[in-house]
Order: sequence, then structure tokens, then C-alpha cells
Amino acid sequence: MELRLAGRLSENRAVLILLPPSEGKTAPAGGAPVDLGELAYATELRDRREGLLDALEGLAGMPAKKAIAQLAISPGQAGEVEVDTALRGAPAGSAAEVYTGVLYDRLGLPGLSKRARSKVLIASALWGVVRPDDHIPYYRLSAKARLGRIGPIASWWREALAEALPDEEGSLVVDMRSGAYAAAWKPKRAVLLAVRAFSEQGGKRKPVSHMAKAVRGEVARALLQAKKAPADAEGAAAIAEAAGFRVELSDGFLDAIVDP
Repeated sequence: MELRLAGRLSENRAVLILLPPSEGKTAPAGGAPVDLGELAYATELRDRREGLLDALEGLAGMPAKKAIAQLAISPGQAGEVEVDTALRGAPAGSAAEVYTGVLYDRLGLPGLSKRARSKVLIASALWGVVRPDDHIPYYRLSAKARLGRIGPIASWWREALAEALPDEEGSLVVDMRSGAYAAAWKPKRAVLLAVRAFSEQGGKRKPVSHMAKAVRGEVARALLQAKKAPADAEGAAAIAEAAGFRVELSDGFLDAIVDP
């Protein structure tokens, strides 16, 4: 493990794991609709959430081609427009089970302890952020969407998230998000450590896309299952190394080097 970050954080500081949403989701089979008053940061983010739900309901009166364009989906996904116009009444389930895909398969949120899940926030174009145990419906809205008066999703959320999310001096935020979601919020006081994946062959290193989600899921799981939460970037890297990764730290990044 190669460490190139100086300075240690207080052992009493918190760690936060920031996850991306998944494009693939599992629709809850039943359950009460979403209750905005029960979601993470309910008061701080309610107006932004309500605005997006209103905008999605407005898609019902649009020509299909225009609605598809605003959601940034393909014509083959046209059925998602109808889903998004009725989210307030749709059945909701825990975010830990609604979000699926490679990262979430490797992470296994539902099987982690409640204490471990409490250290996780999931970024969302629709909700801003949610906790794993928050109940949400199946929906289709990515950070690439542009809904009428809403404009760019990252810009819609930036001010509200800056006011709502924890950003304590010396705390550690381990970031698994893609760039589109990272653009909505970055801490100003906490230490931000973004996780990347690279392959190396013949002395040459290159980013890997096909394995990046799996790597992030496995690193997140290792951090959340650790007996002692990492107090700093070096601690996070040591946990990832103990989980079997070759890692390097540099300029706010934890780089996992995997076999090509």
C-alpha cells in the first residue's frame, strides 16, 4: 500500500459512505406509498423533492417524444414515463432493496447491521439523498435528465444539499458516486476520499469501467464491516488492503489496482 496523504483525523470523527443510485431497480411488490416526512433530511429537502415530483407528474400531459427527451431515456423505455407520473401513490420499499446492480450486489446492504447502514447515504436525482432504510418507490430519473423549469439536476440539488448534509471538520466522506452525482454535493470541511479502480499491465495503468462498480461495492462493504470505522484516509486504505485490494492514496483518491 502506498500512502501519500499527510495528516491524521481525530479518532472521534465520523465516517460517511456515499453511494450512487443504481439505474437498475426492483419495484416493491406492495407497501404504503412514499412518505416525504420520513425520508432523510425531510425538512431540509422536502421542497426540492416536491418540485421534482410535480415536474414528473407534469410529464403526463406532454407528447411522448418530449417526455422521453426530458427524462433522457430511450424510446424503448417509454413506459417509464407513466411510472414516473404516479410516484406519489406507488408502493414503496426500503432503498437498500429497491436499488440493485453490481455495486449493490457486492455490497449487500440488506444483510449489514443497522449500525453499518446508518453510515450510508445514497445519492439520488429524485430524492437528493436517502438512507438505506428509507422507503421509496421504483422510479426512473437520472442525473442526466432535464425537467422543464428544473434544469440540470445537480444544480437543482446543490444549495439544498450543502445546507442539509453533514460536513464536520475532520470527518471522513468516502465517495463511491459517479461524476454526475458528485457534482450535486461535495463537502467543504470534511475530508473527501473518492474510490477509483484501475488495472495495470506492463507498467501501464488505466481506469477500468466494467469492474469499477464491483470494486466500489466490495470496498464499501469492507469499510462498513470493519470492527473500527476508519478515522482517516489511511485507515480506509488499510481496511481495503486487508480485504484483498492493492491500494494507493493520492490527492483525495483511494485507487484500487485490480487484475486486467
